[in-house]
This record gives sequence, C-alpha cells and structure tokens, in this order.
Amino acid sequence: MNPTQGKKKKIRLLFVCLGNICRSPAAEGIMCGIIEKNGLQDLIAVDSAGTSGWHEGELPDERMRLHGEKRGYDFCSRSRKLRKDDLSAFDYILVMDENNLRTVRAMTASKEEAEKVHLITDYLMQFRKLHNHIPDPYYGEASGFELVLDLLEDACEGLLLTIKKDHLLT
Repeated sequence: MNPTQGKKKKIRLLFVCLGNICRSPAAEGIMCGIIEKNGLQDLIAVDSAGTSGWHEGELPDERMRLHGEKRGYDFCSRSRKLRKDDLSAFDYILVMDENNLRTVRAMTASKEEAEKVHLITDYLMQFRKLHNHIPDPYYGEASGFELVLDLLEDACEGLLLTIKKDHLLT
C-alpha cells in the first residue's frame, strides 16, 4: 500500500495586503487560531505577505498586535514581500482589496495561478453585504483596527467552511 494513500495534501493559504504589517498578518494570526481551535494544524498551513517590500522583516504594526492581543491572538509573523513562486506554492491566495487583487493577478503566469487569487471578503458571512474589501487601518484610529479584526474573523470562519467543504470532508 502506498504510504501517502488516504493522506490528504496540506492546504496552503497565503494572505496578502500592501505592506504585510496590518491586515494580512492579522488574517494569518486569526486563521491560525481558528485552525488550532478546530484541530486542523496538520491539514492547513498559513502564511502572509505584502505586495510591497517596504516593511520586510518587521513585526506587524504595534497597534494591530495590541488589538489582536485583546482578542487572544498573537500576531508575530515577520513581514515579507510576495514572491513569484508563492503563486504556485499556495492553494489559496487571499487579498484584502481590489488593488492587491490587481497587483497579484498581474504577477500570475497561468490561468491556474490566477484562479487561486481571491478577495478575502468573498468569504464573509455576517458582513457580506456591507463590505467588499478589508480597509487599511494604518492611518486611522483604533476603531479601524477593530473593524478589520471583526471582518477578518468573519471571513476566516467562512473560508474554513469552504475549505472543509471543498477539501477536507471528501
């Protein structure tokens, strides 16, 4: 018997925003928490990146980390720039807004890669009719960070339902 038979391939998720210091590391941390809560760490891997390399190597924005901590999250990933090979390495590439969507899709080399790129808001459940992007809270007030976390929690729960339905429950 083949040792990999019956064993599912790990689903790889990549969250992408502009600088990889607010929205995408928050999405990464939230999704990691949801995956852990559901005991799916062996089946789903998560990472994040930015379309720019402006903050490469930095921790997420301190304000985002503080807001995340209040909700029990640890946003500790280091910023990195999206690489061309990420487009083939990940199963889902989840962007925060239309600008990210255009930038990432322009990097794709095939229809297969382009089909992996989705707006994270496509997975919203509770806020679906209210938001078509995750706003960048970087230049705003505390309420902007809270809104981003609310939206990402909702979208990540919806994303997990989709992954379970499409990949894990078969």
